[in-house]
Amino acid sequence: MSRYITIALTILLFFTGSAFGSDIREYFLPNGLKIVTVEDHKSPVVSFQVWYKVGSRNEITGKSGISHLLEHMMFKGTPKYGKGEYSGIVARNGGNENAFTSQDYTAYFQNISSDRFEIALDLESDRMVNLLIDPMEFMLERDVVKEERRLRTEDDPVSSLIEELYAAAFKIHPYRSPVIGWMNDLNNLTRDELYNYYKEYYRPDNTTIVVVGDINSEELVEKIGHYFGGIPKGLLPVREVKVSETEQKGERRFLYKREAQLPYVIYGYPAPNYKDRDHYALELLSNILSGGKSSRLYQNMVYSKQIALSAGGGFTPIQTDPELFYFYAQLKPGRTTEEAEAALNEEIERIKREPVSERELQKARNQTEASFIMQQDSVFYQAMLIGQLETTGAGARYLESYIDEIRRVTPEDIQRVAQKYFVEDNRTVGVLVPLPQTSTSP
Repeated sequence: MSRYITIALTILLFFTGSAFGSDIREYFLPNGLKIVTVEDHKSPVVSFQVWYKVGSRNEITGKSGISHLLEHMMFKGTPKYGKGEYSGIVARNGGNENAFTSQDYTAYFQNISSDRFEIALDLESDRMVNLLIDPMEFMLERDVVKEERRLRTEDDPVSSLIEELYAAAFKIHPYRSPVIGWMNDLNNLTRDELYNYYKEYYRPDNTTIVVVGDINSEELVEKIGHYFGGIPKGLLPVREVKVSETEQKGERRFLYKREAQLPYVIYGYPAPNYKDRDHYALELLSNILSGGKSSRLYQNMVYSKQIALSAGGGFTPIQTDPELFYFYAQLKPGRTTEEAEAALNEEIERIKREPVSERELQKARNQTEASFIMQQDSVFYQAMLIGQLETTGAGARYLESYIDEIRRVTPEDIQRVAQKYFVEDNRTVGVLVPLPQTSTSP
């Protein structure tokens, strides 16, 4: 009997369930690798995604940015496939690929024709264990990431302000550090540190493979077993991050002064993640306050009072640990940050004081449900959502009750969570104070 058939027959766990019309199947290989599949035969396409449970949350002090830098190095070759060959092979076979790093995970994906997805199995299983990390390539790619930081953060006043907000809002938790890393940390990272980090976290028992598209799940798992089943699990358990942020004892406020065109105000309130049922009401509240041009913040601050060019907020419950519910306003020329804060506070206090109407809540429900349903049309977004749920601990089964939970939220729930979480003593406020541009000689 061949090795991959043996592995397929010794799968430890398998069960099925429905998630808003989709049939989610879950498997474990003996080496700890988890596989989640959804068969979707609308078109002959497959989204193959490999999710590692490691992101900036796992980085120790002084090593910020190492997860993102490792993502870059994963495209730099193995003994089997040299530098640049990975992307070229996928492209020549009509597919597209990329990767991304967050606070909680690092993911790699290929969207490719269903008759060629085995190419992805070969490439991903190879670089899971055989990455070279050439010292010269490491130095070159570290410089690329540093330049990316300059362009995306240091040259962008708003991105820099958001980075400062997280550094102020989180005193202990690693969410305080940016995913791309602090520049000083990037300067000090070494090739050996990156290699050891790769060996610690890139292993089957710290990985979930998600496949959505034109597949047969049983045949697919057999093939995954052939390519990944022989990779051993880690010798030691993955280090757990068990950090709880200390209770905030009063509003934190900072001024961020730098060259910029316009002032900007941002609030951050600690908010729960998926583990607390309050997050369903907070999701709908986010829609009511900032879901498009008909939202309360836009109507009040942009349209009516004409204080801001843009205003809104956001909340992401699918995180390994609790994060922030934020509000923001980019001011119009001639308007003050005091006016912006007064308008933001007015809307926050209003929703704490007065229950929203059933009509307004139903609109938020409809928009949330529509967005959820529309994602099901894309095999890529289906797989991405499942990957996020799996790597943060929520699990794909979260999808099965999501719509029902959204429909259960009442106006009283909206008012209650606003009162509970939008507390002045708990918030962090950042204000971008523009400085005049310094003239430079030609």
